[in-house]
Parts: sequence; structure tokens; C-alpha cells
Amino acid sequence: MSQEYDKMMRQFADKYRHVCVANNSIDAKLFEQYGVKRGLRDKNGKGVLSGITNISLIKATEETEDGHIIPCDGQLYYRGYNIYDLTAGFREDKRYGFEEIAFLLLFGELPNKQELQEFQQVLVKNRRLPTNFVRDVIMKAPSQDIMNSLTKSVLTLSSYDDNVTDNSIDNVMRQCLMLISVFPMLAVYGYHAYNHYECDESFYIHRPDDNLSAAENILRMLRPNKEYTETEARVLDMALVLHMEHGGGNNSTFTTRVVTSAGSDTYSVIAAALSSLKGPKHGGANIKVVQMMQDLKEHVDDVTDEEQVRAYLRKLVRKEAFDRRGLIYGMGHAVYSISDPRARAFKQFVELLAEEKNHKQEFELYSMIERIAPEVIGEECAIYKGVSANVDFYSGFVYSMLGIPQELFTPIFAMARIVGWSAHRMEELINVDKIIRPAYKSIMVPKVYESLKDRSTLKIDSRQAKELRIPMKGDSC
Repeated sequence: MSQEYDKMMRQFADKYRHVCVANNSIDAKLFEQYGVKRGLRDKNGKGVLSGITNISLIKATEETEDGHIIPCDGQLYYRGYNIYDLTAGFREDKRYGFEEIAFLLLFGELPNKQELQEFQQVLVKNRRLPTNFVRDVIMKAPSQDIMNSLTKSVLTLSSYDDNVTDNSIDNVMRQCLMLISVFPMLAVYGYHAYNHYECDESFYIHRPDDNLSAAENILRMLRPNKEYTETEARVLDMALVLHMEHGGGNNSTFTTRVVTSAGSDTYSVIAAALSSLKGPKHGGANIKVVQMMQDLKEHVDDVTDEEQVRAYLRKLVRKEAFDRRGLIYGMGHAVYSISDPRARAFKQFVELLAEEKNHKQEFELYSMIERIAPEVIGEECAIYKGVSANVDFYSGFVYSMLGIPQELFTPIFAMARIVGWSAHRMEELINVDKIIRPAYKSIMVPKVYESLKDRSTLKIDSRQAKELRIPMKGDSC
């Protein structure tokens, strides 16, 4: 873009921004007046019931004998199986779990040995990209935003599919299995292209090994020497399993359901889900945790001193530190209050990897914050439910120890969550033949049309905007 163009657009935005904001601002009291549940959640954080699923269950509350609903330790079930039992099962057998749990989520049953082998072979056969796809698509116009690169690649793959709009279950299953298989390649190769062309680093493309698991291949393709330890691969495998599915109400899965209900093709559906997941309020949260922890280390003299760490956390909540948003990232969840079962299942693996990587002191810092952050939040804020560490609190730390660049944090989340998206897409196609269309209350006021020659200047100028407390450029929002 030329400097002249950039200047013109900035001037235009400066002139019309306050008009846009003013004419789109809605009095917050109206949401309560009309019974609108903002974020499709009530004031207690409970989601609006918008569908039925048999894929997973999130349990964060329980009913007492007298009918009261109280918080409980968080539980997560995949197809009826507790996540603790599933992860313990493949750990005891010293197997990688991604492929087995993907089968479970997609088809509703745990595979036997023969079925698992057959499924693994299907994934291997699909782990191929079209001829010259890496050169012609991934290496062209590389971007630091690997989620955008991944989305571009997914949409481009539709051009190679002769049955792209066929929404029969057989065909959708084929498309989903192919995308599940190639997601690691699309993301990792996208990063390498960016790292070479934008960061001037060495460029290498490693093909996946048909004899390795998804987690092993991610590390193999990412690293220059293709090497990794068993602990590294098993910790990454556990991260993939824990991020694979989380109910139909999370933002990207609901997006999957909405776009599926419109009759759109699989590639467009997954691209929409990716666009949702990349948001910092959803899949991008673990990056904020890592950045917050780095800021803490820069501003706390002794990170082993609990009082100093507690003081920093108070500054975070009071909007006096880091990004001044008033958030302790990695703390709290839309559903869980007392505990996030994914964080609990993950923590022991985090400690194991920290010992191998000589990051025990940093792990102890994370553990300290996990313990005292809920106390600080409780002291500083009026909260309607308990607060605990969520899975994102530890996942960024793990990815950092694995040497995974921050640009790939959210794409790794996507490599796992595409399994859940695929399961929900098929469930939506099988059970619901109705487009999802919630209602919105209009508060529009009728206006009398004026011809162009009779119209005055803008109804709202910058002075009025300030009187209306509309944030202008440079103001804090």
C-alpha cells in the first residue's frame, strides 16, 4: 500500500469513526429490559440451550436434594467416557491417544485393535497434499498469522475436490478425515514459509512419517533435525486429546453448527470455525498467558516470593499492569468454576516435561499463580462463581518448552479441535434440517427520507461524540 493511500484511509476513518460508533451504540439497559442474554449466556454465565448433542458433556454444577444448583469439580466426558479414564487408558498401555480418541468422537465408540489400525491407515493415506500445493499455495504470500494461512489452504483445497458441495455423510466423512490428516502439514509448512521469507531463516520441508503418530509427526516436521524425545511427543499428544472437543456451545463449534445448518460445504465450514478459533477470547488465549508471564518476570524482582507475585496479580486485576485489561489470563472459564478437568489432567504432564527441560522453577511459579490467583480475583472483584485455572494456563507453557513458536500455538489447538468440529458437523447434518437463525430485537426509529440536496452535514460531530462518551481515536476503550 502506498503512503498516499494509507494517509487517505486514516483521514477517512478519523472523520467517520465517531459517526459509526454513535449510530451503532445500544444502551446496555435495553438488553436486560428485553431479556436478551448477551453472549447467549444469562447473568450467572449459563448458556442458552440451543441444541442437543451426544458427542461430549461438560459438567460444572450439580443439583442438591432441595433443588439448588451448586458448583462442583469440573468433569468432561467424550461420548460418555470420562476424560480421566480415557487418558489413563492409553497412558497405561503406553500408546498415543490422538488417533484412538478421534475415532471415538467421530464414530461414537472406542475402536478395537483392528479398527484402530484400520483408522490409522486411513489417516496415513490421507496425509498427502496435492502435487505442488506447498509451492503454489503455502509458499505464496506467507503470513505471520498462521491461522489465516491455514484458512487459505483449507479453502484452496476445495478446488481440488470434485465433490466439494456433496453433503452426504459418506462424502463429508471423507472430507473431514482428509482435513484432520493434513492440518499439521498445512500449519507447520505455513510457519516454515513465513519463517523463511519474512524472518530470513533457513527453509526446510520434512514429509510426515507414515509410522508415526500425529504428535510425533508435528514435532518431526517442525524441527530442523526431526528429533524429539518420547516425553515431548506424549505431552503434545495429551494436549491434542484434551483440546479435541469441548461441547457444542464453544464459539468455534457453534460456528461449525451454524454454517453447517446453512447447507455450506465442509471446507467453508472448517474455514469459518478456524476464523472463530483464532480470536484471543477463544483459541488465542494461551499466547496471552505466555506474554503475561513474561511481563511478570520483567516486573517482579523475586518470582519465588509469593507476596511479590501476589502484588503483581493485584496490579493485573486493577488494570495497572501488562495490557491493562484487568485479566489474569488462564484463570476462569465460561462454564467451569471450581476446576477445569483438562487443566488437572494436563498438569502432571507439564511437571514431567518441566523436569526434563530443567524448567522446574518456572513450573513452580505457574503452580503458585494457579493457587493464589483465585484468591486475588476474589478479593478484588465481585464474581458470580469460583475461578480456577483453565487448560490454556498451562498449554502455552508446554508449547514454549517444546520449542513451538507462538505463531503455531493456536494452529495446534486447531489440529486437535477439527476432530470435534467434524463430529458436530456430521451430527448436525444427520439430525437437523433447519437453518440456525436466532432472533434480534430491533430498536430502530423510523425516519423520513430526505433527498440528497436537502441533507445537512453529519448529525454527530467529534464534540458531540465526546459528550456522548463515544471513544475517539487515542482514547482508551
